[in-house]
Amino acid sequence: MWGVIKNLASPKRFLSLSEKLLPWLIILFVVTITYGLVGGLLLAPADYFQGDAFRIIYIHAPCAFLSLFIYAMMAIAAVVGFIWQMKMAFLVIRHSAPIGACFTFLALVTGSLWGKPMWGTWWVWDARLTSELVLLFLYIGILLFQSATTGRKTRDRAVAILTLVGFIDIPIIHYSVYWWNSLHQGATITVFAVPKIAGSMLYPLLAMITAFLAYYTLVLFIRLRYELATGLSYIEY
Repeated sequence: MWGVIKNLASPKRFLSLSEKLLPWLIILFVVTITYGLVGGLLLAPADYFQGDAFRIIYIHAPCAFLSLFIYAMMAIAAVVGFIWQMKMAFLVIRHSAPIGACFTFLALVTGSLWGKPMWGTWWVWDARLTSELVLLFLYIGILLFQSATTGRKTRDRAVAILTLVGFIDIPIIHYSVYWWNSLHQGATITVFAVPKIAGSMLYPLLAMITAFLAYYTLVLFIRLRYELATGLSYIEY
């Protein structure tokens, strides 16, 4: 694990490694999103209760997962940045935040589109929905803080602290459906339990989650490579 972190922490090693990985990430993204969309939107059978309205899960669930996953990655990067003083870790936070904000916004929008036919309303102040909205505000706050704070070294440390403080919202989002009365359903896929949906619906969903993960990694690598290539990340250090 330390060897991976060390390789990614070195700009020169990161540029070399990412150059090799980018073509594979593109292939992975194209293959998985093609299979996910065809399998989920065309081949999967309609849900018994929801009909074809359930198909929005193939966008909503991956977006919701990525909204949490990206913030968790930012929190890990914040810890790495503080402990090992790695500048690359702070860059990961900076360039992950706008991607995470987009996925969180899409999760809320698609959730509202799904909620209207299922619950009869676009929005309720449900524990899961409200905590996800708080996550969007955290992402926006981090983006605004990056723009408002002067001095890159001070800015990066302040943003890392804000990221770690906001991490408390992640377990709240995940467990909100179990801690409070919620209209939102529980997890459809869990690590240690049998999936609650048929394979014909499950495999396209897993493919879409993989595609979105590949997309996040792809965009993050491109943004990091651009900043390192132009030397912007070290001007103020």
